[in-house]
Amino acid sequence: MRMATDLPLLRLLQLASPGLPVGMYSYSQGLEKAVDDGLIHNAATAGDWIGAVLNRSVARADLPVLARLYEAGERNDAAGVEYWSGLLLSCRESAELRAEDRQTGQALQRLLAALDLGGAAVPAARSMTWAALFGLAALRLGVAKREAMLGYAWSWLENQVLCAVKLVPLGQVAGQQLLLHLAEGIPAAVDRALRIDDDQIGGGVFGLALASSRHEMQYSRLFRS
Repeated sequence: MRMATDLPLLRLLQLASPGLPVGMYSYSQGLEKAVDDGLIHNAATAGDWIGAVLNRSVARADLPVLARLYEAGERNDAAGVEYWSGLLLSCRESAELRAEDRQTGQALQRLLAALDLGGAAVPAARSMTWAALFGLAALRLGVAKREAMLGYAWSWLENQVLCAVKLVPLGQVAGQQLLLHLAEGIPAAVDRALRIDDDQIGGGVFGLALASSRHEMQYSRLFRS
């Protein structure tokens, strides 16, 4: 009986791994520009920035939409998947953020097809986002909805901290300390996301939008967003 719960956990770890071949490591979501502008210059300011985006954007847009995408996948509702994925895409406030969502989503869609984990609820549309494919992949892998949301938030957080380690730069121990501290907020963020009504979905962080749009014109950069 234990295998029935162990295997989905292992699949979630695989899905949330930074080694997943979707190119997530090449995106900083504006963090690179925030470092360039001096807004992030040590572990404390990196934690403030990442924590703000987690609570004001990921918890209010990505996670509640991910829950609805998962539910649409359970119903095999391709139209619902496309609607919620498109709504999340409309929350992205810069061309780079929209491109990141599309490109990582398309990469995961190709990977799911190669692993024979696609399905009728995965429409071939440009509006398909990373969150949409993550939620549907979790469903196919037998991961429960709340655990899928936890895994998505952890994957996002780990990528942001890894970006900060490279860019600020931070030491490896400082990066792990940030992960320990910021991860404590993930369960509460997921709980808030599960309580959000449809008309409450949407989160904006002005600093993120500005940094991302300015990153498009940054002269020298390591990351694509």
